[in-house]
Amino acid sequence: MLAILHLLMTFAANLFKSRRQLEVENLFLRHQLTIALRRAPRRLRLHGSDRAVLVWLTRLWPSLIVLTRVVQPDTILRWHRLGFRAYWRWKSRGQPGRPRISRELRELIRQMSKDNPLWGAPRIHGELLKLGFEVAESTVSKYMLKHRGTAIADVADIPPQPCGCHCGD
Repeated sequence: MLAILHLLMTFAANLFKSRRQLEVENLFLRHQLTIALRRAPRRLRLHGSDRAVLVWLTRLWPSLIVLTRVVQPDTILRWHRLGFRAYWRWKSRGQPGRPRISRELRELIRQMSKDNPLWGAPRIHGELLKLGFEVAESTVSKYMLKHRGTAIADVADIPPQPCGCHCGD
């Protein structure tokens, strides 16, 4: 972060220098860079801020790409593509989990389940699809009322049948 701030301050200070002075300073800095690169290890370790500055400067002034000495020009272009890809991957990420359904739809599922105790999740799901609601059958099942202790015979008014095992029931 400090390197970027230093770079911006140097840039602002260079606005007040003469063209001749800037050319001499540029030549001096290039010579120092050549010396440093001769002694540098085969692979330099750059910080993310260094990469960001190189990408940013070459995006503003594309002609600088041919002047790179620290890294290959293709490397800077690759960093830019990776940054672009990461940005759009982050921008288009989805929300995790199931999409939320409205309270009205949850109440409708419960009401249909209450009014029609013989209907299961597939039937209620089908009816909701006919009404234009896009909801999964598992979601319908999740929000249905649980009919515990209510036998089908009680709901349908079917008289109990003898079991047929001669036990007296």
